[in-house]
Amino acid sequence: MKQFVVLLLLLLHAAIYAQNEHYEKPPVFSNCDSLDVHSLKTCFDKQVFEHVFNGFQVPDKIKDSNYKGEVIVLFEVDTSGVFKVMYVDAMYDDLEAETRKVFGEFPKIQPGTYNGRPVFKQYSIAIKIPLENQSTPSREVDTSPAVSKLEQEAKAEFDKVNSALQPFSNRAYSSQLNIPFVHGDYSKFDRSLNLMGTNSHTASKPFLYEEVATYYDFEAEKKTLDKSSETWLSRKLWNEHLVQLEGKDYWFSVDPILDLQLGSDSEIGATYNNTRGLIINGGLGKNFNFHTSVFESQGRFADYVNRYSESLKAFGPDPAIVPGRGIAKRFKEDAYDYPVAEAYMSYAPAKFINVQFGHGKNFIGDGYRSLFLSDVASPHTFFKLNTKFWKIKYTNTWMWLKDVRPEATEDKAFLTKYIANHYLSWNVSKRLNIGLFESVVWTNSNNRGFDINYLNPIVFYRAIEFESGQGAGNALLGASAKYKWHDNINLYSQFILDEFSLSDIKGGEKSWKNKFGYQLGIKYFNAFTVDNLMLQVEYNRIRPYTYSHNTMVLNYAHNNQSMAHLWGANFSEAIVIGRYHYKRWFANAKVIFGVRGLDYNDGTDNFSYGGDIYRNYNDRPFDTGVKIGQGIKAKTFNGNLQAGYLVNSATNLKVFADITFRNFDPEAETVSTFKNNTVWLNFGIRTDLFNWYFDF
Repeated sequence: MKQFVVLLLLLLHAAIYAQNEHYEKPPVFSNCDSLDVHSLKTCFDKQVFEHVFNGFQVPDKIKDSNYKGEVIVLFEVDTSGVFKVMYVDAMYDDLEAETRKVFGEFPKIQPGTYNGRPVFKQYSIAIKIPLENQSTPSREVDTSPAVSKLEQEAKAEFDKVNSALQPFSNRAYSSQLNIPFVHGDYSKFDRSLNLMGTNSHTASKPFLYEEVATYYDFEAEKKTLDKSSETWLSRKLWNEHLVQLEGKDYWFSVDPILDLQLGSDSEIGATYNNTRGLIINGGLGKNFNFHTSVFESQGRFADYVNRYSESLKAFGPDPAIVPGRGIAKRFKEDAYDYPVAEAYMSYAPAKFINVQFGHGKNFIGDGYRSLFLSDVASPHTFFKLNTKFWKIKYTNTWMWLKDVRPEATEDKAFLTKYIANHYLSWNVSKRLNIGLFESVVWTNSNNRGFDINYLNPIVFYRAIEFESGQGAGNALLGASAKYKWHDNINLYSQFILDEFSLSDIKGGEKSWKNKFGYQLGIKYFNAFTVDNLMLQVEYNRIRPYTYSHNTMVLNYAHNNQSMAHLWGANFSEAIVIGRYHYKRWFANAKVIFGVRGLDYNDGTDNFSYGGDIYRNYNDRPFDTGVKIGQGIKAKTFNGNLQAGYLVNSATNLKVFADITFRNFDPEAETVSTFKNNTVWLNFGIRTDLFNWYFDF
């Protein structure tokens, strides 16, 4: 059948050539140049087979095994007349190596032309083993009953699909797919996007490969990382997807997901995480891409993580919510089982628009934290519209969230609430970018469900929320700025406003109504002239009661986790981060100092001091004199060192070791708030696809 396919391709090429003889000319060997144009293709075929027959040496071990088969070769003759092998399908690696050697010895010839201009030409042939001189192949007379042309084409359709496969070319790097949002990996191209004079927009994440490829050459970077691999197994281990297929109008890849960790916590001893899964990426045509990943996990973490997970417990029998992942069932006596699935479809109906619908996370900001929209909560359903034109990028995101507390549950079903936000990024100059943010949270009050008023991508949400009635929604406003001091230094900031009373500010009484927060940060690329070293310093400060609401469910949260900063509100923190990578090696260091204000909840003092955004702020102890750190003032320190090696550059599989130091020192201790010192050591191998946040 393969011989038939190859012959069909050659005949088809000849037919097309005959119809365009005045325009197309095949590549020409030196001893064919005296022939007329009608004979050139036949001569080219004959010379290719003769060179193969005269130069190909079947290895002795293959001869001795009496192997009978063929080697399928896809090759091209480029515009300079040089033969290049694109793909070889052979049973043995030795046959593939011999095929590449023979074609590497082909002479340079006259290239093919179209209207007199040199062009690339691609061909496919089958080399028979044992070797035969195929320069004058015999043809059998077809004595079968005549069939229609339509029937012939139908019966050959499956083989045509197989023969249409092309060498895999990493189309993902220019696609509408998201680059998995991992802070360490994003730092590799952060500088390229932030050079002075670029018209990039770096706040709305995750980025599309297509938009980053304008500034960063993914293909070239991968080639520098690829290892020389002679066998199928070594290629799959170091350089390639497990399954990767590509045709003219489609491509996809399939890979396993691993996150296998073993560790030790100074509080409880052994820890582990055991994640197995599958990830599929693909594309249909140029403008449609898709991603799906499914994770099955069991884990037992450091004591403070386990305690925090169980404090997030949802209504029902399940004991915990693993932060950032989802609801967890009990596994054995002291661990958790937490399945997760994420997926999205990405489509670009026009050059300036990208539309996504999926289940996952998003992030808005240039910092390690975001005060607008973060990826610290569990995955959720979203619909996102990115529009980019002139010096503007406009991002609209609509999200379907869950309130899983017992008091918000009805008929054992979690309550659904919605968030709509938009973020406008404007490059004012080569140095300055400013952003405007608006968001509104609402729920199914009066059975209104998903309010179509908020589907308007350019409306001001605050006005719609006001028109819908008091308590119908919770609106937040924000602004951001980024300044490029020079190519290697960026300054960035955010300001979030939940509620504001100018008269109270002037009065100096520190009113509870002044619910706002801000972020200040700096990034230093190629720090101290060391290539690929990035240093970052960030300060975040959020006043009490920000992100909360007097209506129980209208807080800015999902699955008992904040949709902004994972500490909620009523805190200040300073963060210092260093990131370095060299070839496949990487190292990250992070130190966080913070002050938080927590609730007592001891039966005597049950007031809300503004740190827990799920609490009704009507339970506050006072209206004035409100300050950050009120309640139980807790000082916290969190340090993390991580180093590792990139195993597979296509799948982002890494081996690593890290150590976490944590000190939590509250002024008073309660059942849920107590002093804690942790040293947590981990070793593992992980497909790095998302951010883990253990710095709470």
